[in-house]
Amino acid sequence: MVAALTTQLVCSAAIVRSARPSGLSRALPLRRRVTLRVANIAAPAEDMLVGQPAVVPPFEGGKRLANAPPFTLQDMRDAIPAECFEKDTFRSAAHLALDVGIVAALAIGAYTIGNPLVWPLYWFLQGTMFWALFVVGHDCGHQSWSNNKTLNDFVGNIVHSSIMVPYHGWRISHRTHHANHGHVENDESWHPIVKSNYEKLDKWAKLGRLLFPFPLFAYPFYLLNRSPGKNGSHYDPKSDLFTASEGPLVETSNKFQCAWIGFLAGCTVALGPLAMLNLYVLPYWVFVVWLDVVTYLHHHGPSDPEEEVPWYRGEEWSYFRGGLSTIDRDYGIFNKLHHDIGTHVVHHLFPQIPHYHLQKATEAVKPIMGDYYREPEKSPGPIPTHLFEPLRRSFARDHFVDNTGDIVFYQQDKNLKL
Repeated sequence: MVAALTTQLVCSAAIVRSARPSGLSRALPLRRRVTLRVANIAAPAEDMLVGQPAVVPPFEGGKRLANAPPFTLQDMRDAIPAECFEKDTFRSAAHLALDVGIVAALAIGAYTIGNPLVWPLYWFLQGTMFWALFVVGHDCGHQSWSNNKTLNDFVGNIVHSSIMVPYHGWRISHRTHHANHGHVENDESWHPIVKSNYEKLDKWAKLGRLLFPFPLFAYPFYLLNRSPGKNGSHYDPKSDLFTASEGPLVETSNKFQCAWIGFLAGCTVALGPLAMLNLYVLPYWVFVVWLDVVTYLHHHGPSDPEEEVPWYRGEEWSYFRGGLSTIDRDYGIFNKLHHDIGTHVVHHLFPQIPHYHLQKATEAVKPIMGDYYREPEKSPGPIPTHLFEPLRRSFARDHFVDNTGDIVFYQQDKNLKL
């Protein structure tokens, strides 16, 4: 029997292939390669079978979660309690009211005190609250703030205009990001640059995008001109970002922006340029840094320095696998201040879930995801100082990807320096 089994093992290797399903279920390619390796033909059959891997992954060495996972998007959806998808307009409005109240209290308090030693603390706190307001508008854009689309868009326009973000322009491009997350060419924000385009950039363009901390001030410029290699503006109704039917929506957001600029001009006349610099302009740039840090860390810089995040093309990309490449983060005391935006994997795959249900939904899917869930590194205290290292490390080495290949990883330009 042993001899017969040995002969069979030596002469055959089983390759199991299942047909690739269509539609969203393409998120889970079902190809599996089963290989039995025989090191010594004279070895007993039981020695050959013990310890041999049933599945040989195409990516070996390091930590690359790029292989098709052994679960589906529907498996995750089924694990999430139904109540996590329920939207409570009153609850959403209460969160917004609290945010607006804090913004007003900070501004009134700092202006009343008027102490130069207080202003830096105010800039940071108010910039953080501006970021919280952005997350509210972000939820409106996903229609997770309420079940009423008109109300969502009205609130989103007001909230985003108050922090100089064109609501509909950003909402539409962000929708493109969610629909193509993890795709090298089609993703919209913080997507990688392919090697050929990277080599075309001049030194200062490379430094501005990749040399820490310059990229942390990129958001306003992205709204105006998008990322390298992409054309258009979030303010232009005729931009390639938008369809013809979406152009009027962009114009509506531009009108909200103009009204807000007029309000700021009136405040500047009433209070003086220096007061407005302290009350609004400097907190705005703190908000920009928050936005760039958080959105970058959602897609780059795993806490484990040996892990590499995959980017996909062609047949290997799917909505599902792209979403699994996103990263959850712990922001310490800021988790609740910015409405649990750090629970990003579930948000990316199921953006209709309101922010106040994201943690519960995440806990529900973690047993399904197993190793494909990157457990966020805990903040060492109220201030998430632990995030500085992965941020710095990623900007130092995640520079470009290959021009070809359906699964690629970042490469480093070792000559990139001041």
